[in-house]
Amino acid sequence: MPSIVERVREDIRTALAKDPAAKSALEVLVAYPGVHALWAHRVTHACWNRGFRLTARVLSHLTRLLTGVEIHPGAEVGRRCFIDHGAGVVVGETTDIGDDVMLYQGVTLGGDTLEDEKRHPTLEHGATVGANATLLGPITIGEGASVGAGSVVLESVPPNCTVVGNPAKLVGECLDDEGIELGSEFVE
Repeated sequence: MPSIVERVREDIRTALAKDPAAKSALEVLVAYPGVHALWAHRVTHACWNRGFRLTARVLSHLTRLLTGVEIHPGAEVGRRCFIDHGAGVVVGETTDIGDDVMLYQGVTLGGDTLEDEKRHPTLEHGATVGANATLLGPITIGEGASVGAGSVVLESVPPNCTVVGNPAKLVGECLDDEGIELGSEFVE
């Protein structure tokens, strides 16, 4: 398990690698609200998992006020996740975000039921979600998949595929792990 300092360094390296506008580690350290929100989420998530749920929610609320990013303390967030710009990002309680995921501003990872169950999206490793995209329900965005800006996604997206539009539809080549094109069974 990496130390806190190692994770902070990893997050800064991730921001520098994924954002060409990032010019220095110091700039990321002091002026990247998406990175700050992820750091705060690690604290709130630890509180949540240890049963300090009110404390976690209050800290999460303060983080949202400071960064414009709302990540529920119950959400699971992997390593090297990057939230570019951050403003208006909402991540629901039962969301699972894998490693190396990229989220742009205005993304909503929301629920579609009031039941106390898995009700938010799962984003597998390497997924990218474009600006102002809305993903609703317990759907899965496959490994390496991309969601276009402004898309509304209500159904799972296969790995290594791209969806765009409202409602989101598959576009372009959609390849499986062996590089073989997926058939129309994924297109509705």
